[in-house]
Amino acid sequence: MAEATKPNPQTNHPDVPKTRKAFVPLENNPEVMTSLVHKLGLSPALSFHDVYSISDPDMLAFVPRPAAALLLVFPVSASYETSRMDEDKEKPEYEGKGEGEPVVWYKQTIRNACGLIGILHALSNGLATNFIACLVSSCSVGHDCTSGVEWSMLIFDDGDCVEPDSDLHKLVKDAIPLAPAQRADLLYNSQALESAHQSAATQGDSVAPAAEDNIDLHYVCFVKDEKSNLWELDGRRKGPLNRGALGVDEDVLSEKALELGVKKFLAREEAAGGGELRFSVIALAQSLD
Repeated sequence: MAEATKPNPQTNHPDVPKTRKAFVPLENNPEVMTSLVHKLGLSPALSFHDVYSISDPDMLAFVPRPAAALLLVFPVSASYETSRMDEDKEKPEYEGKGEGEPVVWYKQTIRNACGLIGILHALSNGLATNFIACLVSSCSVGHDCTSGVEWSMLIFDDGDCVEPDSDLHKLVKDAIPLAPAQRADLLYNSQALESAHQSAATQGDSVAPAAEDNIDLHYVCFVKDEKSNLWELDGRRKGPLNRGALGVDEDVLSEKALELGVKKFLAREEAAGGGELRFSVIALAQSLD
């Protein structure tokens, strides 16, 4: 008799074990998220913005374009879990690393840190990477260039800048060459990341839940890569998910991107009876101040 196939524990039980450390969940609040990323070292030129509608052009016009990334906050419903398991069951564990991988993906190993992981996905990919730091190979700027190549200050057209080796810059730079497990350990052990998160988690308009609480809302991030592919990035999955090609001039808030990403989540819940529609969308885009 053939041996029964054992279920992949990552597919059926993707949540972080209770033995791992837990963070106080971030409030779904653009001001809180913006404070966090600026503290880590993202340029003030970018901020998070509420997306009040994904169908009303007048409401979408309030969001600066192009949008660098989208964060979708949604309930972990039975219909979502069924869809996730069906899609992940035949997928191998992602092993990408280094400059050749299409996107930088982080596996979540900290409990209640899905908001933080979503934010890091937004900052580590696509347009946002231009607002962290730049690599210069010239010594004309007057710095000690004994290494031949150094990380220097990135100056933007509007005068904003990011100091070399900010916590964010160092974290992303150190993460890129690592395999997913080691990359997750880097985040898990980062005191700078934990400190910035703890500070942000105490902000917001609502009373923060305890770090050990069970939260039924989850974050995923959508980004566009340099080849115009739309990616769904979720540290609870087995790896990054390519959702399809966008046009060169289409950003993550374009109609096509929404059809390939956010609207599929909504359609799935509506098809299941519409009982779980606690969705919200936040965009990373140019600051308005």
